Amino acid sequence: MAKEINKELYKEIQLKNELLVEGVSFEPDIFQHASLGDKVSEQVNAMFNSDKEAHVDNEFPACIISPKGHYRIQLRWIRKSPYKLNYEDGRYLIRKGHEIILDPVVFSKRPDYYNKKTSDGAWMRTVAQDNGHGVIFIPYSNECALKDSGKDCLFCNINATRALYAEKECIAWKTADQIAETVKECYGDGYEHLTISGGFIPERREVDYYVDVAESITETLGKDSFNGTACVGAPLDFSVFEKYKEAGFSTIATNLEIWDEGLFDLICPGKKDFCGGRQNWLDALDEELRVFGKHKVRSAFVAGIEPKPSLLEGVQHLIEKGVIALPNQWYVNVGSALEGCRTPEPEWHWDVYEKTVGWYRKNGVTWDEFRNATAASSTVLHDLFRLYEDIPLMA
Repeated sequence: MAKEINKELYKEIQLKNELLVEGVSFEPDIFQHASLGDKVSEQVNAMFNSDKEAHVDNEFPACIISPKGHYRIQLRWIRKSPYKLNYEDGRYLIRKGHEIILDPVVFSKRPDYYNKKTSDGAWMRTVAQDNGHGVIFIPYSNECALKDSGKDCLFCNINATRALYAEKECIAWKTADQIAETVKECYGDGYEHLTISGGFIPERREVDYYVDVAESITETLGKDSFNGTACVGAPLDFSVFEKYKEAGFSTIATNLEIWDEGLFDLICPGKKDFCGGRQNWLDALDEELRVFGKHKVRSAFVAGIEPKPSLLEGVQHLIEKGVIALPNQWYVNVGSALEGCRTPEPEWHWDVYEKTVGWYRKNGVTWDEFRNATAASSTVLHDLFRLYEDIPLMA
C-alpha cells in the first residue's frame, strides 16, 4: 500500500506554485530591514530577470523559505499580485486580502562565496548563482547572438537583462579560470552539482569553450569528474556530444522549449533558422541519449505558451524515451517580446506538474537522476517529486 503523503507539505508546495505564478506585490524599498546582501541572499540578474518590472535601483531578496518544507520560493515582483508583502511590527509577512498567508517571511541565507572574488577580481556571485540545496548555476554569457538577426526566442529576456543590469552588477563573459576557481570554492563549501549555460553562440565556439571550462574545473579540483550538466544548443554536427562527455560532463541538456511544430517555428525563430529546425533538436536529443544514457539528458519546456494537451504530449513522449523533460513555468520577463502577456493560472501549472511527476515515477526516474540532470533542485517539480518519493527534506 502506497504511503500517504504529508498533506501539510503538499499544501506548502501548492502555495509555492501560487506565489510563483501570481508573484508578490511590495514597495521596492521595503527590504531596508532584511540584512540584504549580508545575511540574506540578493537576486543576481546574471542571465535572466524574473520580475514583472525592472528595478535597477533596488535590491530584492532571491528567495523566500517555506516554514515546514524548507522549500525555496523565488521572489517575483508583480505590483498587481493579490499577495502583498509587508513589514509590520519588526517582521515581514505576506497577506492575501485580510488573510495572513506567511508569518514571518524568512528569506534565503546568503552563501559565503557571494562575498568572495576570483583571482582576477570577478565577484563569484556573478560567476555562479546559488540554485538551492547544493546546486550552482553558471551563466557563462549574459547575452544571445540571435539579437543581431532579430531571431530571439519570444519568451526570452537575456539581452534585455544584460542591457539593464550588466553595468550595475559588473556582469560579463566568464573565463574558464573564473569558473574553475568559483566551482572549487563552492564544492569546498557543500555544493556538488553545476549547470553551465548561456546565450546562443556558434556551435564550434560553444563546444571549444565548454571543453576548456571542463578541463579547467577538473585541473583546479584535482579530480577527473565534477558532476556537471552542459546546457547546449542542438548542433548540426552531432559528433560534438562525445566531446562533452569526454571533457567530464556527466549530463547534458538541450532545451526544446516548445513541442508544437508550428509554435516552435513562431516562438523560437532562431532555433528554426540557425539550428536545423525542430526535427534537428529532436534528433539531437536522441543522439544525446545514445552518448550519455537514459535519464542523463534534459530538455526544458516553457510551460504556458502552447496549449496544455500539446505540452503534455511532448513531456510524456520525451520522458518515455528516457529524457528528463521539464515543463518549467513561463514567467513573463521584462524586456521579452511577450512582455505584457501572462502565464496561465496556478491550477493549470499544478495539473502539469502532477502529471509530469506521475510519468517520472512510472518510467523509473530516480530522485538522484532527476536532480543531477536539472539546473536546480528547488522547483515545484523537484519539491513535488521529492514529496511523492518520500525523499528526506533538505535544509
